[in-house]
Amino acid sequence: LYDKVRICERAYNLLVDEVNFPAADIIFDPNVLTLATGMEEHDAYGLDFIEAIREIKLRCPHARTSGGISNVSFSFRGNNFVREAMHACFLYHSCQAGLDMGIVNAGMLAVYDEIEPELRDRVEAVILNKSKQAGEELLEYAEKIKDKNENRKSEGPDLSWREKPVSERLSHALVKGIGDYAEADAEEARQLLGRPIEVIEGPLMDGMKVVGNLFGDGKMFLPQVVKSARVMKKAVAYLEPYMEEEKEGTGSKKSGTMVIATVKGDVHDIGKNIVGVVLACNNWEVIDLGVMVSCDKILEAVRKNNADVLGLSGLITPSLDEMIHNAKEMKKLGMKIPLLIGGATTSRAHTAIKIAPHYEEAVVQVADASLVVNVCNELTHPNKREAYVSELKEKQLKLRVRHEERGERVLLPLREAQSKGMKFDWNKQEIATPPPDRLGVHEIKPSLSEVLEFFDWSPFFWSWELKGKYPDIFNRERVGVEAKKLFDHAQDLLKHIIKDDLFCCEAVVGIWPAHSVDDDVEIYEDTDKSNKVGTFHFVRRQQSLVKQPHYCLSDFVAPRYSKRNDFLGAFAVSAGNGVEHFAKEFEKDNDDYNAIMVKALGDRFAEAMAEYTHKVVRQWWTFGVDEDLSQDALIKEKYRGIRPASGYPCQPDHTEKDLIWEALSVEKKIGLELTESRAMNPGCSVSGLYFSHPQSTYFNVGSLGRDQVEDYALRKGWSIDEALKWLGPNLGFDA
Repeated sequence: LYDKVRICERAYNLLVDEVNFPAADIIFDPNVLTLATGMEEHDAYGLDFIEAIREIKLRCPHARTSGGISNVSFSFRGNNFVREAMHACFLYHSCQAGLDMGIVNAGMLAVYDEIEPELRDRVEAVILNKSKQAGEELLEYAEKIKDKNENRKSEGPDLSWREKPVSERLSHALVKGIGDYAEADAEEARQLLGRPIEVIEGPLMDGMKVVGNLFGDGKMFLPQVVKSARVMKKAVAYLEPYMEEEKEGTGSKKSGTMVIATVKGDVHDIGKNIVGVVLACNNWEVIDLGVMVSCDKILEAVRKNNADVLGLSGLITPSLDEMIHNAKEMKKLGMKIPLLIGGATTSRAHTAIKIAPHYEEAVVQVADASLVVNVCNELTHPNKREAYVSELKEKQLKLRVRHEERGERVLLPLREAQSKGMKFDWNKQEIATPPPDRLGVHEIKPSLSEVLEFFDWSPFFWSWELKGKYPDIFNRERVGVEAKKLFDHAQDLLKHIIKDDLFCCEAVVGIWPAHSVDDDVEIYEDTDKSNKVGTFHFVRRQQSLVKQPHYCLSDFVAPRYSKRNDFLGAFAVSAGNGVEHFAKEFEKDNDDYNAIMVKALGDRFAEAMAEYTHKVVRQWWTFGVDEDLSQDALIKEKYRGIRPASGYPCQPDHTEKDLIWEALSVEKKIGLELTESRAMNPGCSVSGLYFSHPQSTYFNVGSLGRDQVEDYALRKGWSIDEALKWLGPNLGFDA
């Protein structure tokens, strides 16, 4: 125990005090070791880990902790029933001590409260080292129950639930996501209860409460919840005409009303849609305004619907500024409702430092759909709101104080960073040269079946909050069953999409002669470089990292002074408007499950199209002709070259897309537009640049100094304010 804490504390002090490394980016793993080995010196391993976590959290503020949970149960390999109980108990006590994350197969994790009491007592005696005999006693008990089988399967579908009273049938159908009998059971319940509103407020809402509780406790997964919502909507849609006849509306005793929208300039909505479904499953009325919604329209909807909470979503970094604008306008209008922030680019720190100071009410970053119900309920509960908001604001104040105390990051001056970039002997450097007929702009339009071969399925499951890599995810005992159902449903939809050509994968690509000039890359129409197409502007890493150069993308292109002919490529690909059109067909039928499924598949087609197109271009460029990579190797990007996108860590400025659109005539050729925030519309699209250098690599440019922002503004022909706006998330100083 002492050594675990001592080593972590020493590493923390070196990183934070001497290297100026952000404490919140440090993750310590105090090493989980195996229990019940029969060796007395191993008995305290579990308790040592738990107490080490507790002490590390005290001595190393803001650092995170992790551990390989399954190590603890290696003594019981072959007895998964006991192993699952050990994982659940060990994880429970570790989390109580402050563990932030654990590495564990979710399929081998029991629900703590559902472990049978005798097994749980014996497991905890081992983990907490309650007696010298604990290990032997657990081994004896494990031998008695080794043949226990939790997952007995019945043959054929079990329809015995159809014999239960209608209220129980509706609840069962909601929990299991069975929509086949929703209308018939809704009608039977209406006949029984007399009024349609009684059906909604009674058995339907009772069933959705069960769904909400199971999801909140981690006993249901997101795809199941979305299916439950589909059953609910089907039943309510059937009852609506009867409620119209009564001229009462629903009159439902809802938990509250949320207005939710993707902010102006952003088109991404899968996460937003999932949040809406989860809230609706928990008796919230959700007013979904869609994507690219202006601040005026959002705040008008809040006023018109007397909303209790506003939710703003966005995926691209410019959306963060739009969220700040919304917060400022809410303050101007004197609004008093909580503001929820969500999306891949949002964070607790950014919300606390950049958004919350502009609005006096609660501003909460919600990182996960499973958290949104508790957050909304806490914020609107008359007896809990004050304490929740007080704690929230106290935490946000600490984040702001810590940010201010840290001051400006220690960064190299730009000129010094440039002198420490990637260096090559350009006289000897091999440069891939495409044939003349491959230079310039070309369009690519493969069949959907060809693109399907390049699918990376893992992110598809992640979008449904099912963690694991494809195909291994199917082998996880709890997650695997639902993942397989999801995959099978996706296959059915894919057959329909491909058979009827509902999506249209298109690409426009270009390869041009190029050379670098400091941190810029100029591209030309031909190799004599008489007609310049344009200049791409890049930024350089100024943070010093051990044994790493101060990268800039321009480092990977031959400099002008070398007098070597090098080349740069660009691309834009899309799965087309068909994705949104197909999804809307399901949305009209209140089928959120299939609508979200379609959009998730649209994203996969876009990413697969980017992979397919890159492979084609590598062959055109000659350096990929002899490439013979497996699908797994392609997903792991084992090929030569990179394809960085604007707005991502290598090049955070989204406006660099403008030259891609101009040089490739993207909108004219494949109908792909840029919003004012430089989001691509349709959203199932990808764009970026192609670099062919054999040592080109992805990197995170990190924080930028004031000198580089000024230099970048000069190169772009911008004002300083414009540079601050587009480079905002990467500023290493307080602007």
